[in-house]
Amino acid sequence: MVKIANIVFNPFTNDSRVIKESISLSNAGYKVEVIAHGDKNLKEYEEQENFIVRRFAYLDRKVTKSKLSKLKIYLSYLKQSVNYCKNFDILHCNDLNTLPIGFIIKKFYNKNIKIVYDAHEYETEINGLKGINKTITKIAEKFLIKYADATICVSNAIADEYVKLYNIEKPALVLNTPAFQKIEKKDIFREVFSIKKEQTIFLYQGALSKGRGIEIVFETFKQMQDNRSVVVFMGYGELEELVKTTAKEYKNIYFHKAVSPDILLDYTSSTDFGLSIIEDSCLSYRYCLPNKMFEYAMADIPIIVSNLFEMKKVVEEYEIGVVLRENSSNGLGNAIKKAKSLDRIVLEENIQKVKEIYNWEEQEKNLLNVYNNLWG
Repeated sequence: MVKIANIVFNPFTNDSRVIKESISLSNAGYKVEVIAHGDKNLKEYEEQENFIVRRFAYLDRKVTKSKLSKLKIYLSYLKQSVNYCKNFDILHCNDLNTLPIGFIIKKFYNKNIKIVYDAHEYETEINGLKGINKTITKIAEKFLIKYADATICVSNAIADEYVKLYNIEKPALVLNTPAFQKIEKKDIFREVFSIKKEQTIFLYQGALSKGRGIEIVFETFKQMQDNRSVVVFMGYGELEELVKTTAKEYKNIYFHKAVSPDILLDYTSSTDFGLSIIEDSCLSYRYCLPNKMFEYAMADIPIIVSNLFEMKKVVEEYEIGVVLRENSSNGLGNAIKKAKSLDRIVLEENIQKVKEIYNWEEQEKNLLNVYNNLWG
């Protein structure tokens, strides 16, 4: 049986993409192990559905604050991962920070090993990357990508950029979409927060971090003169405390902690519209196709998105929501008014068409095609 190490530099708790890929590859007959880094209260070894998880290099985020200590943790994880993974058949390297593991093994231990580079973002153009760190990242990816036997990207625009940058065959496109589901609409948020039936619920779902339009959403809902529209933030990240504090101050803003992927869409379907107001702060965001867009659609709710290339294309082509004319509180306020006036029956019909196209079952075909070409 062909052995795959699906490598991530995170503790592997809610990584929905890696979970889906691991399950799909295991179902296709591969033996899959996810290699992650350790974290507090997580097991070093565990079994999940049809694959194994191993964690190396314990990382205590409360203690590990300095750049030097983070580097030590990374190097420890690198060393342990190389020693463990060198006898696998295929290394699936998620994000640029795991690609050095593939390079070291292929260069010094196992020249026959196959490497799949799965770029979850436009890796050299991510939000906040600048200066010497950006320069090093560009040099590293340009050097390391030569050792990948196959590359996967998460949007067509990013795949095109990789072709231009590195003169490689166009990477395979595997979008981060949810599995197809027929949704029975729930009403969880109205029950939890006592939101009235006549109030329209807007949902921000996903990472609570900078560059994702959270401040724009705040300003929009703070300025509303009534409570006919409310917003629920559900997720975790660096801005979580700010979201919690703001939710306590305003009656039309709510916070709910992140939930596990298996029940996520029950919560998503409990709203009326989904928000994806990503800012044009870097090329990775400009060309992104965030998974929450497809989660909203799979939960049968229309979408309001920022005016960025890939997101705009999907929303306008299939007529499943509203695109902001400008990324501002005024732009979002106008989009909300427009969204509330749309024909819900037409929206629902269009969303059903999108669900048939943008689901994991379709993306799984692309993933398995990469592996079939790689291993034959």
